[in-house]
Amino acid sequence: MNNHLKFFIDGSWVDPVAPKTIEVIDPSTEEVYTAISAGSAADVDKAVAAAKGAFASFSLTSKEERLALLKRILECYNERFEDIAQAVSQEMGAPLPFARDSQAWAGRGHMEATIAAFEDYQFTEKRGSTTVIKEPIGVCALITPWNWPLNQIVCKVAPAMAAGCTVVLKPSEIAPISGIIFAEVMAAAGTPIGVFNLVNGTGPDVGQVMAGHPDVDMVSFTGSTRAGIIVAKTAADTVKRVAQELGGKSANIILRDADFETAVTKGVQGCFSNTGQSCDAPTRMLVPADRHEDALAIARKAAEAFKTGDPRADGVDLGPVVSQIQYDKIQRLIESGIGEGATLVTGGTGRPEGLNRGYYIRPTVFGHVTPEMMISREEIFGPVLSIMSYKDEEDAVRIANDTVYGLAAYVQSTNIDNARAIAKRMRAGSVYINYPAWDTFAPFGGYKQSGNGREYADWAIHDFLEIKGVVGWA
Repeated sequence: MNNHLKFFIDGSWVDPVAPKTIEVIDPSTEEVYTAISAGSAADVDKAVAAAKGAFASFSLTSKEERLALLKRILECYNERFEDIAQAVSQEMGAPLPFARDSQAWAGRGHMEATIAAFEDYQFTEKRGSTTVIKEPIGVCALITPWNWPLNQIVCKVAPAMAAGCTVVLKPSEIAPISGIIFAEVMAAAGTPIGVFNLVNGTGPDVGQVMAGHPDVDMVSFTGSTRAGIIVAKTAADTVKRVAQELGGKSANIILRDADFETAVTKGVQGCFSNTGQSCDAPTRMLVPADRHEDALAIARKAAEAFKTGDPRADGVDLGPVVSQIQYDKIQRLIESGIGEGATLVTGGTGRPEGLNRGYYIRPTVFGHVTPEMMISREEIFGPVLSIMSYKDEEDAVRIANDTVYGLAAYVQSTNIDNARAIAKRMRAGSVYINYPAWDTFAPFGGYKQSGNGREYADWAIHDFLEIKGVVGWA
């Protein structure tokens, strides 16, 4: 018996207060394969009350007790690793190897990074006669997205609990099953009653209620900038802390001295990873104007090497996007790129050849994209790359920073000193030089309308803490 129609509240799997369901669709087939319960304000009240009740004791547990709990959670997570990967593949369409090696791995990686950072974390500091104490902020509402479900769940839950907070989690209702399995992991690990709670449902009926709840002390939200604004406005009435990781439109500057073949090819691969459904994807490739045609030829070859299809089939690189809504949005944006005069290098509207159902997108590359075009300014969230020209490095930096977003930026160069200088000028929370490996200890978060606060490792633990100065301690 699965727990798809139940919530995890106060240490038990419980039925919703008012029965109501949400269908969960397999994006590769467009068919309903299960359903979850849709929560309401009454369910949120129960979960928040449980978290508030547990906070009094959990906030006083020792660092050693919480560290031991996180290690048990990691063990139980590893025992359910394949279940998690299979769930992610079906609920959001990730090809199974990617679901294992990236999606499910991300949850493991963040738990390991939090544990490592927590082992060395200090909660007190002396400054003259004052002692500075870092204390858990309280009950935390965690609202996570569908595109990297375990990545975002674990990089919120683990540091919040390391800090001594109690939590109420609302996973995305579009891809909720991996979150339910994670709740089963938390139960199996012996998480104290009320410390971790899960309520499924929609943003308006559950997420907003959590954000505005008077007994919630902090909201950590990952999702679209539009939804993040709603969360922040809702939370403002109770003056709670709000951490947000929102949208992005990341520039990838390929400097003149870069290995062009490698830089363009890897740029396409980075943009298309996770079927383009990453908020920090390098979706705007900036190349020297006199190398633009070279870039288009390399990008076409790289894009056409991707195989799109059934996420459970061998050799598939790209699965479907997550929903009909996302599919329709991406189609409209591809149409706008064609209509506004960008060069369609490869791909375009409609499904890839041979696929007549499922939310599949043709891997698409546009050339000669200009800054005013919609595909240059809006977050597409699909396998669609825009290639743009720049005159010189000053022009490249100006174009790259000409966006309301500031989550990530990329720089490719064989001159590391110059790459570092460019990186310092990028108005983004993360800058990646020459396609480095994923670093779960680096701070992650955005400038401008990409949000505020930082996640990953000790950066995330810090965000879940209050700072108390005890003056005269000495």
